[in-house]
Amino acid sequence: MLNKRMVGLGTQRSVIRELFEFGKIRVAEVGAENVFDFSIGNPSVPSPDSVTSTALDLLKNSDPVTLHGYTSAQGDLAARTKIADSLNRRFQAGVHADNLYITVGAAAALCCCLNAMTCSPEDEFIVFAPYFPEYKVFIEGASAKMVLIPADIEAFQIDFEKFEAAITKNTRGVLVNSPNNPSGSVYSEETVKKLAEILKRKSEEYGEPIYLISDEPYREIVFDGITVPYMPHYYDNTLICYSWSKSLSLPGERLGYVLVPDQVEDSKTVYAAIAGAGRSLGYVCAPSLFQQICAACAEETADISVYETNKNLLVKSLREMGYHVVEPGGTFYLFPRTLEADDVAFCERAKNHNLLIVPGAGFGCPGHTRISFCVPTERIERSLAAFEALAKEYR
Repeated sequence: MLNKRMVGLGTQRSVIRELFEFGKIRVAEVGAENVFDFSIGNPSVPSPDSVTSTALDLLKNSDPVTLHGYTSAQGDLAARTKIADSLNRRFQAGVHADNLYITVGAAAALCCCLNAMTCSPEDEFIVFAPYFPEYKVFIEGASAKMVLIPADIEAFQIDFEKFEAAITKNTRGVLVNSPNNPSGSVYSEETVKKLAEILKRKSEEYGEPIYLISDEPYREIVFDGITVPYMPHYYDNTLICYSWSKSLSLPGERLGYVLVPDQVEDSKTVYAAIAGAGRSLGYVCAPSLFQQICAACAEETADISVYETNKNLLVKSLREMGYHVVEPGGTFYLFPRTLEADDVAFCERAKNHNLLIVPGAGFGCPGHTRISFCVPTERIERSLAAFEALAKEYR
């Protein structure tokens, strides 16, 4: 007998992955130049040169047994020290190596946090729409429940009235993602302060800390001088889950961390629970070579100016065609409203123009579509006629 839920997860890809695979089929049929694939967040901008030079230096000049050997379960001490030093320089974070648990990307970081906090099937984690669809998988995989707060579709900030009403004695944590996948929104300082105030008050009311889990793989990808608030400065019981997949264009290398600042209530026990969750899930010892590479390059990014160029081109062009677009403050996603209420039908119709865009329903926000613009600018330029042809069908 097998776990039916796991069979289901293994046989049914996410909508994003299904569309990505469909794109490969269409490329074989009509040619890559005729398919406009905006399905997946796979960076098209290469990693900075420092990543390659650091990797080559390590491979040429390090003891291969040590370089490719096991690190400590929570990550190499020297790498964790470099990362902590970087956080202190950039955010005055006041952290040290033992606040960091190195993980196999942000997904593993989130799963470690969720499993560390879940004690009962009645435990709940609050998520704000639109949200990355795997959050539901991760939360339910930890045997907890996801509570979804509907989207504020005008600005993609937080509907605080609905949020506060959703907090109960079973709330263990609140998961936020800013800059946000799929909307590209960045929570303002005003939003973060209000969020922190509610969490402090509700934690006191129920006599237990409600943790803020901040998922931040897009922290560095912001536009127009926007600043991303550093969450632990506003709320003590904050855990940060990070990945270098997007900032350094290393999605396939799977390297990230959980940060447990000292100001987290009973922080050493919380850290131990996260380490225990990593152990139970088999996540101990993230890839050792890339621990060294990412630590050395922690303050660098790929050329994100390409994403800003793409964003500006898409926002201007789609608005001129009649699409309603909330301009993203960061990430490499656009989340316009669909031109009919049924976003799934809209995205199916887009396929007729070889436009591969993802329905918003999968992100908890129907009536929208996600466009991943981490693609060559030339692809966007060629796609505009297809977006225009699609829009004409609704005029």
